[in-house]
Amino acid sequence: MGVGLGELLLALDTTVARLVEAPRGLDLSVASLALIDADDVRLGMGRGAECSGIFFLLGVPDTEAQRWLETAAAGPAPVAVFAKEPSAALVARAVATGTAVVAVDPRARWERLYRRVDHVLEHHGDAENDSGTDLFGLAQSLAERIHGMVSIEDEQSHVLAYSASNDEADELRRLSILGRAGPPEHLRWIAQRGIFDVLRAGNEVVRVAERPELGLRPRLAIGIHQPARRAPSFAGAIWIQQGTRPLAGDAEEMLRGAAVLAARIISRLAVKPSTHTLRAQQLLGLTDGKSVDVAAIARELGVAADGQAAFVAFDSSEGRNPGRQDRLTKVLALSASAFRADAQVGSRGSRVYVLFPQSTKRSPLQSWIRGTIGGLHTELGLQLRAVVAAPLAGLAGLPTVRTEVDRVLDSAERHPDSFPAVTSLAEAQTTVLLDEIVTLIGADERLVDPRVRELQARDSVLVETLRVYLDEFGDVSAAARKLHVHPNTVRYRVRRIQTMLTMSLADPDVRLLLSLGLRAVTRSG
Repeated sequence: MGVGLGELLLALDTTVARLVEAPRGLDLSVASLALIDADDVRLGMGRGAECSGIFFLLGVPDTEAQRWLETAAAGPAPVAVFAKEPSAALVARAVATGTAVVAVDPRARWERLYRRVDHVLEHHGDAENDSGTDLFGLAQSLAERIHGMVSIEDEQSHVLAYSASNDEADELRRLSILGRAGPPEHLRWIAQRGIFDVLRAGNEVVRVAERPELGLRPRLAIGIHQPARRAPSFAGAIWIQQGTRPLAGDAEEMLRGAAVLAARIISRLAVKPSTHTLRAQQLLGLTDGKSVDVAAIARELGVAADGQAAFVAFDSSEGRNPGRQDRLTKVLALSASAFRADAQVGSRGSRVYVLFPQSTKRSPLQSWIRGTIGGLHTELGLQLRAVVAAPLAGLAGLPTVRTEVDRVLDSAERHPDSFPAVTSLAEAQTTVLLDEIVTLIGADERLVDPRVRELQARDSVLVETLRVYLDEFGDVSAAARKLHVHPNTVRYRVRRIQTMLTMSLADPDVRLLLSLGLRAVTRSG
């Protein structure tokens, strides 16, 4: 399933993007989006041959973009590329490969455009996708009803949605949609009039008079307020720019109703995942207690359910901060999509899970994981841990694999020093099993010989000697080197331990029992 290229372009304002060429028409389905930068082109990344989506070319020199298109042509051609000021040579090369070209306004912010396209792809096919559940639908419906150009902003004045523009859109509206700040003199004038304060204070409709000397056309605005126990909270604003045609006589009444609907939609979107997000969560085994048809969901997401796959789980202490965790999930989704356009991402708590279908090469995957962890540490100061499960024989067992990966992350959370920043299921298996066994023993006092606790209470030096002696398999010389004492000292201490415990360390069962018991009491102590 996907969105038709023509339908996608209709959802983007001509202020932001303009179709240059579409050699295969506008009916091609778009199911994925990826960012490609100069490093991706240089390293040969981001060319998921199994993917037929759209690509944003971020800062890629024209000659390299042409070379990337030539290489991508070896597989199914991308549906479209988005580029700022694409050259005639790039357009010609894209057309030759059957790829559409969309020109992006040079002033547009890529992250805003990404969010808009991602929103269209994720919410396409939602059971309820009309003006009652979608901000863009609401904006367009309101614009048609009252004959104005609508934009809906969040509490930070970032544009969330907008109706279609025409030639009468003023510079403030155009720059807002492009994700740029409006002209300083415009914003200064609006601030001086206290308009933002009024919008935050209540549900009064504000009229902003035309300012020909500033190029500002007349406007109406109203604050969006979400109900709360103590007092409504400010969630954003709706702005209506008037053109040459007067606004409808009941425009203010319609605007008040739109503010109520917008508040409901914003609240609903905050808790309701999109169709794509829900399917990805189901595929990754993140929907509790519900069995799913993995093959059917994979088909719906446009990914292969057979062949080898790779599964990566990231964990971060940022999960204690929901806002930071949501940001981490989005950043990892961006990175994963740039690496492989068919990547599927889901999250739960502090953990983010990434699936790469039909992944057979381990080395590029490891490089991406380490590069991602390093980059997020450098740029955002985040400390991440990753567990890799690869190769997987298809996706049928993915929920079970996710559970096993969580066991590793649970163990690493209890004992972070026992695991490297990046590990695999196979590498971590012994450490995880031992940790879980010791944790179970430590949770039940009956499973720890009381003489071990007595020894711990009486003489910590003997406890450390016993632990090292057992870890070195009874090798006195090796234990002495580790403890930095003479071998005779170790022999003397071992005799004392055996006497105090009334046990023989020559018995393998005794050694196993003591080793597990020591680990359990050391953790609990």
